Amino acid sequence: MLSYLFIGGSFLLYMGIAVWARAGSTKEFYVAGGGVHPIANGMATAADWMSAASFISLAGLISFIGRDGSAYLMGWTGGYVLLAMLLAPYLRKFGKFTVPDFVGDRYESDTARVIGVACTIIISFTYVAGQMRGVGIVFSRYLHVDINTGVILGMAIVFFYAVLGGMKGITYTQVAQYCVLILAFTVPSFFLSAQVTGHILPQIGLGATLDTGMSVLATLDQLSLDLGFAQYTAGTKSTFDIFCLTVALMCGTAGLPHVIVRFFTVPRVKDARTSAGYALIFIALLYTAIPGVAGFGRVNLIQTLNGPDNAGVEYAAMPAWFANWENAGLIGWNDRNGDGKIQYAAGKAYEGKGNPAYDANDNRGEHGQRLATNAMVGAEFDAAKQPFANEVYVDRDIMVLANPEIAQLPAWVIALVAAGAVAAALSTAAGLLLVISTAIAHDLMKTVINPNITDKQELMYARIAAIVAICIAGYFGINPPGFVAQVVALAFGIASASVFPTLMLGIFYKRMNTQGAIAGMLAGLISTVGYMWYFVFGGGDSADYFMGVSPGGFGAIGMVLHFIVAFVVCSMTPPPSEEMQRIVEDLRIPRGAGAAHDH
Repeated sequence: MLSYLFIGGSFLLYMGIAVWARAGSTKEFYVAGGGVHPIANGMATAADWMSAASFISLAGLISFIGRDGSAYLMGWTGGYVLLAMLLAPYLRKFGKFTVPDFVGDRYESDTARVIGVACTIIISFTYVAGQMRGVGIVFSRYLHVDINTGVILGMAIVFFYAVLGGMKGITYTQVAQYCVLILAFTVPSFFLSAQVTGHILPQIGLGATLDTGMSVLATLDQLSLDLGFAQYTAGTKSTFDIFCLTVALMCGTAGLPHVIVRFFTVPRVKDARTSAGYALIFIALLYTAIPGVAGFGRVNLIQTLNGPDNAGVEYAAMPAWFANWENAGLIGWNDRNGDGKIQYAAGKAYEGKGNPAYDANDNRGEHGQRLATNAMVGAEFDAAKQPFANEVYVDRDIMVLANPEIAQLPAWVIALVAAGAVAAALSTAAGLLLVISTAIAHDLMKTVINPNITDKQELMYARIAAIVAICIAGYFGINPPGFVAQVVALAFGIASASVFPTLMLGIFYKRMNTQGAIAGMLAGLISTVGYMWYFVFGGGDSADYFMGVSPGGFGAIGMVLHFIVAFVVCSMTPPPSEEMQRIVEDLRIPRGAGAAHDH
């Protein structure tokens, strides 16, 4: 009941703000009129940037892969610093509030602008798929509907305040959503840290000594080894792959179109820098707590499923949370040795994600567990040889959401987490959908196809584009290519290979011309999307990875290729106009500092 109250109350708040702050002009629809206070913009930017991947999936990812998950923490936070210091102020000074607009004007080419539109749309749709999936996961558990219905409900909510309010409505909605999501993440993290370690702050609780005489990390290492997993603090990926993934996430963050546009909603360039600083503080409140939440959750999950002696727990004795998430299709048990005990260890009991893993008629086995209909993985089970096999499927995206229930925290904390997860997913989804509609209505329709359309017609095109984008995003949410953080990482990789180098060269290299920019964008985009498509959707074998680099990290390779191709083509073709070179040179001079001088 509290979940309905918290989620329903937050929806009413968001819709009320959307009606109050509805957009009446294209400027309000695209950049909230350019008059947002830096603190409010910092909160909105943090909410826009901290998506379902940050709130729902990142702690779960680190829980399951351990040290390798640090690439996501370093990449995403470091990338925001890169954006705030190297790109945002200069883009704000240039005066073009979308990536395609900057690309088209800086490189003096409608062809470059159209490629910029294509990059923006591909990145945004890949990113938004993870957000809609996150919404579906939350609704499937707390509103007791299947994931697909949850995605459709999320589409309806986003449709209301994104299409009606535009950037103005989204900005003030995101301020409220940030407040909800940060409370929803930090309050349970305080409870978990105090419960597991005796320290209230999760930032310091991870290194605390437990009753076993070992730290949380040492305990996790031992538990993991006992169950056949790799050590929690030992990486399984190659150092080069981790490096490439970190670089791709970092540079991809700096090239995200929906975050870049945030720096145009404030009045001045100085305000853009200030709001970036506030946003970094607001982001740090959540990101510094994530490693602790991941560690505490993993300890609780293992000890709850296997018991203190690691011998398994009777299904009938499991707390209610297991059945709740089992009914949502996000955790499952297959009693392979018929002993009625849940046993969680390395390996997979069966393939299957979500509801398709279960019998359509909800048949249950002798001990009450749901029966998996998908094929078994690996050798046939032999109880005499394998008395302790993995029998549990866990969707890693449930880790943060299930944590309060696993730890048996108060019901209001569980409801608060549900509201926060919805806020995180919807805030980013709305920002991404607005970027897609802006790219189509402003950068394509208004600038390239028909410059004579009126302000009212442009606003109409933007809203139609947003509606179409919501429908496509919903489809990807229902049919996602992976778990939330994995899908989002692909979007960052594409951004790092296509958008980031184009922006950097456009700001810091006045000799970069139209031909070089177009060739670089195409090289980075096609190579990265092709690599990801082959290995994620096309059945490519991980043994064939280029230099051992996984799809999420290939954006770094694509970025290097982008730079090389752009420089080579640029050196073989005429330079940009003298006027554009002067504009680029002046772009990096602070206002009032005087003209540049050669020394």
